[in-house]
Amino acid sequence: MSPKSAPDIVLIGAGIMSATLGVLLKELQPELTIEIFERLDVIAGESSDAWNNAGTGHSAFCELNYTPEKADGSIETNKALKIAESFEVSKEFWSFLVQEGCIKSPGDFIQSVPHMSFVWGAENVEYLKKRQQALESNHLFKGMQYSEDPAVLSEWMPLVMDGRDPAEKVAATRMELGTDINFGALTRSLIDYLTEQDGVSLNLNHEVRDLEQDEDGKWRLTVKNMETGKKRKLFTKFVFIGAGGGSLPLLEKSDIPEGKGFGGFPVSGQWLICKNPEIVERHAAKVYGKASVGAPPMSVPHLDTRMIDGKKALLFGPYAGFSTKFLKKGSWLDLPKSIKFNNIRPMLAAGLDNLPLTKYLIDQVRQSPEERLEALQAFLPKAKMEDWELEFAGQRVQVIKKDHEHGGVLEFGTEVVSAADGSIAALLGASPGASTAVSIMLELLDRCFKEELATTAWKDKLLQMIPSYGQKLSDTPALCDQVREWSNTVLELKTQGVPA
Repeated sequence: MSPKSAPDIVLIGAGIMSATLGVLLKELQPELTIEIFERLDVIAGESSDAWNNAGTGHSAFCELNYTPEKADGSIETNKALKIAESFEVSKEFWSFLVQEGCIKSPGDFIQSVPHMSFVWGAENVEYLKKRQQALESNHLFKGMQYSEDPAVLSEWMPLVMDGRDPAEKVAATRMELGTDINFGALTRSLIDYLTEQDGVSLNLNHEVRDLEQDEDGKWRLTVKNMETGKKRKLFTKFVFIGAGGGSLPLLEKSDIPEGKGFGGFPVSGQWLICKNPEIVERHAAKVYGKASVGAPPMSVPHLDTRMIDGKKALLFGPYAGFSTKFLKKGSWLDLPKSIKFNNIRPMLAAGLDNLPLTKYLIDQVRQSPEERLEALQAFLPKAKMEDWELEFAGQRVQVIKKDHEHGGVLEFGTEVVSAADGSIAALLGASPGASTAVSIMLELLDRCFKEELATTAWKDKLLQMIPSYGQKLSDTPALCDQVREWSNTVLELKTQGVPA
């Protein structure tokens, strides 16, 4: 068969995950043929879009949900260290692509924006102080500043301090090395580069309707052209399902044993977007607070400076919500259709365990404009509703997994599900997602391309693309400093608080 009817690799979804995996594979083995299928008429139209995605270069600098306080009062830092390290790995890969000319201008997708955590109340202030001390003991968080001084905080974030009660106990941390990332722009750059290579084709307005494994181990896909209505079949040795909220239904259709028992819990979001240019210009940071009791991690409130298509924007939120859709442009039947005999018990168990969360999400949907303003004014005491407008953000599907004790558990991370023969893999879940895409795809390569990964050629190429490959940056201060200085320079970011 021709490569068109039997590509080596099929990528489902034209988002950051498929783009990252596609570029990695094409760099490692240039002769591979790849077909990408995207149900929308644009690249990165769902979770990777700048208005739908979290936008923060998630490096655990400011996200308090990554550093919970343990029963003994100490701070758990393992997840924060892992995320910070994974983000540096992503920066290494992007830097290689910039140096090679694969990505033309880093400023099109990544900017230096300080990352800050802000809390109020004596108990929260004590927590933040312990958190800063725990994190700064590792070199990945070197340079994290802490202050309870209102004068210092007013310099860091004037909008947040303006009009605040002088007697209120407040504290903040600040990391100059923080970034803002337009993952939509990054995804488009990666796919533009990919489609310039021989043997790569992109199919927009094409939806994978079914997939089935033949006796010889190849996958037979049925793909529908959404414009003409015509269907075609093709065969491939490897399938990656990187369709965001649409991954779970396709994983279920694959019928692999490893995919049994997985369910999805959809969570939607909304932003308040500032439409007053004077207010937008007065803020230049990502300021994260503590989530409300019962709120999902993706709903941690933050005041967020972003650069979107070359223009500065200011967002607050996200306000959580509930929808039965798995995609922003999905169907209301997505959730009920995902319920199967093999996952109904985990989904019911997780649902019963998370009734307070469900109630919280429904309450969020029913919030009045006055209630949203009240949440905003906890961050910006002088905020006025006429300066802000409500917009819908993206849709996330959190993972529900089988659990021997509870029957099923709801998780808020990402999960790579792969077949034992390595012929298919799917990515489920959400945060921190895009920021750690390179590490996630390296994990996928380790599962699905073990033989190739063991070759000298692949190892050498990976070390060229990711100089820290095979080592833990959290355990090697000198290497961490070296690759961080290199990537920050190439990506035109700040280095240790000093503009590059």
